[in-house]
Amino acid sequence: MEGAAAAAVAAQSVCVPEFKLVLVGDGGVGKTTLVRRHLTGEFEKKYLPTLGVEVHPLYFQTNFGPLKFNVWDTAGQEKFGGLRDGYYIKGECAIIMFDVTSRITYKNVPNWHRDVTRVCDNIPIVLVGNKVDVKERQVKAKNIQFHRKRNLQYYDISARSNYNFEKPFLWLARRLTNQPSLGFVGQHAKAPEIEISAQLIQEAEAELQQAANAAIDDDDDTL
Repeated sequence: MEGAAAAAVAAQSVCVPEFKLVLVGDGGVGKTTLVRRHLTGEFEKKYLPTLGVEVHPLYFQTNFGPLKFNVWDTAGQEKFGGLRDGYYIKGECAIIMFDVTSRITYKNVPNWHRDVTRVCDNIPIVLVGNKVDVKERQVKAKNIQFHRKRNLQYYDISARSNYNFEKPFLWLARRLTNQPSLGFVGQHAKAPEIEISAQLIQEAEAELQQAANAAIDDDDDTL
């Protein structure tokens, strides 16, 4: 046993810092896929039927010792509006996910952000655009401006290929522990399900860099 699985076992006998991470976004954007890419994503989980949520403890070994995110995965419960407050309460950080192949999932990001921040004021939040392995990308880097307007961190990711898989968790871990030099040690993701072409990655990163240097559009409806 090695990596995150070993950390999970070791954590049972060690006091490990843990943080409640709320994972939100429209249905089908890949929230559960992201969780299950982690080595311990299926290792241990509990279902809270009253809230319609699965909680997955994800363990990361770092250069400062192990830490754990209790990821509240709201997949399949997106439309239970009245219940959502129940799983935001005491949230310490959040990942808001959309699908770069679906414009509507990005258009709904402000709603998810409003939902989270109404209950969890001033917590670190990462916005992620999933499925960047798909060539027919609908939400281009130049369209993604919400994070700049709200001072959030943003990453392109591809959960199935593991591209940037750890970056949202690492950014949150550094903010929550106030350790800017914190780094993950060892392997935390399962073997990739698919490969993403190096050319696609280069193009996406170049577009993100270009977008970061462009002026922010005043219009909220950038699509």
